[in-house]
Amino acid sequence: MRRLPIVFCAILLAACSTSDHEDLQEWMKTAALDAKGKIPPLPVVEPYEPVPYDASNLIDPFRPGKMAPEERKSGGGGFRPDLDRPKEPLEAYPLETLRYVGVMTRNKTSHALIQVDGSLYQVRIGNYMGQNFGVIVGVSESEVTLRELVQDSAGDWVERTSSLLLQEKGAK
Repeated sequence: MRRLPIVFCAILLAACSTSDHEDLQEWMKTAALDAKGKIPPLPVVEPYEPVPYDASNLIDPFRPGKMAPEERKSGGGGFRPDLDRPKEPLEAYPLETLRYVGVMTRNKTSHALIQVDGSLYQVRIGNYMGQNFGVIVGVSESEVTLRELVQDSAGDWVERTSSLLLQEKGAK
């Protein structure tokens, strides 16, 4: 019973293998004569001409001195941060994260109230805050003014003035 389909397939294949299709074979031969592929010729390769490279008179971009600022005669204006003094708590925070939320006056001295990370700090003129060696030079009802020391592109210390404006009650 199992052999019957196998025998049937073998007979069917044998019947198809006999070739009575001479016209089809003739057409295949004539079509194959005209079907030659045309490959374009390869491009002409020009000879390589090397260009001499002389870097002896150019500046070395990887020289260590190239990365460091060059020495100047000006001396940077004499500004230098005091690195030996103890750091104050508000010097650990960038100036952008500090919020000036109020002012109070005690014994004719104005104290600014600075909020950071949910804590409130009292500062006055002479205290330091911010990460750029900022010293408070003025406290008013509307702003706290700082004098910061930052390095310029030449490595010299320069002063810049920054300020924190009083934050409104609903502003963050």
